[in-house]
Amino acid sequence: MTDSRTTEVFDKFGRYVSPHKTATWSGYGIDFVMGRREGVYAWSLDGTKRLLNCHVNGGTFNLGHRHPALVRALQQAAESLDIGNHHFVSAQRAELAARLAAIAPGDMQYTIFGVGGGEAVDCAIKVARGYTRRPKIVSAFGAYHGHTGFALAAGEVKYREPFGPLPPGFVQIPFNDVEALAAAVDGDTAAVIFETVPATLGMPIPAPEFYPAVREVCDRAGALFIADEVQTGLGRTGKMWGVDWYGVVPDILVTAKGLSGGMYPISATCLRPPLMDFFRDDPFIHVSTFGGAEIGCAVALATLDVTTAPGFLDRVNELARWYGTELEGLRRKHPRALAEVRQLGLFIGLRYAHPEGGPLMTKLCYDAGMFALYANNDHSVQQFLPPLVITDAEAQETLRILDQCLDTLTSMLG
Repeated sequence: MTDSRTTEVFDKFGRYVSPHKTATWSGYGIDFVMGRREGVYAWSLDGTKRLLNCHVNGGTFNLGHRHPALVRALQQAAESLDIGNHHFVSAQRAELAARLAAIAPGDMQYTIFGVGGGEAVDCAIKVARGYTRRPKIVSAFGAYHGHTGFALAAGEVKYREPFGPLPPGFVQIPFNDVEALAAAVDGDTAAVIFETVPATLGMPIPAPEFYPAVREVCDRAGALFIADEVQTGLGRTGKMWGVDWYGVVPDILVTAKGLSGGMYPISATCLRPPLMDFFRDDPFIHVSTFGGAEIGCAVALATLDVTTAPGFLDRVNELARWYGTELEGLRRKHPRALAEVRQLGLFIGLRYAHPEGGPLMTKLCYDAGMFALYANNDHSVQQFLPPLVITDAEAQETLRILDQCLDTLTSMLG
């Protein structure tokens, strides 16, 4: 039974924020309002419902909720900093950009800061078009790069169609299709942009030869390669960046969600050195009032301290191997329900035999005490993103819940 305080919040949210969101969640029987949150768990407002967060808001909570080091960094920064002034040179932005350059692939040196992933993708496409003086942007069917401007135009048609007409020059091809890519990229192409593993598409794992081929096709045409690492970056796949698994260096890399630590919004568009020449004539051609807020830089630096600490990625890969074995065991145990495990590190998609298996398992897992959301562009897939800081006992709990819910799903499917 929903408590009176939760009912009051749902009513107020419906009146003043979005009646359609409240109706959607109530329709699913998920009347959840976050209250206390700590580590891998979030509790309902009245404290009666606890969820193990294996959606982590697409990587925002890679380090769990309210990681102590990030809380301390935010508190300390608030004693002397605010967002700063984007017109001025900034010590905090300089330090964070230097740290990002140190861990970025290859010779990526410069960073343009923003607030969210969509803004960072917009910036990447602006730089690509401005630098190459070409209009065409190639992306994947089923992609999701954000809900703003150019990012929206590069994404799946259902997200952009209601808002047309949109900017011309955007072309989409099937993901992981080298022949289609080679046919689409020509002398008018400014850039090719892909999520390293497209989360909203259902997390299809690209073939080992795909990104080397992307790099080759782009180089041959004089186009740029933009890697959208908003969800796959910062250790999620077992390497610092998902593209690191493929041995390629993009021209532009976008990171966002996990960089914030879930504590202060921040995003980064990282560039190889030649691209900065575009800003020579007008260094203020692209600005962001809140991008790289100095108080947020302090949190992001603390996030990088955690994710680059000795042994951190070793632990992620240890967990990934364990999950790989255990999830394959669940697939064999529940063959009528679980059809495929898609995995790169702890970036995991569970594809179910039923075309609506993702939403069904989202609800079943919620009822059982775990949140793992379905992929919106492929409802047969559930996104399963354990926090990178999950303990062995907590990981065992996620497997117990999945096993229980797969039993129920198998029974539901008859």
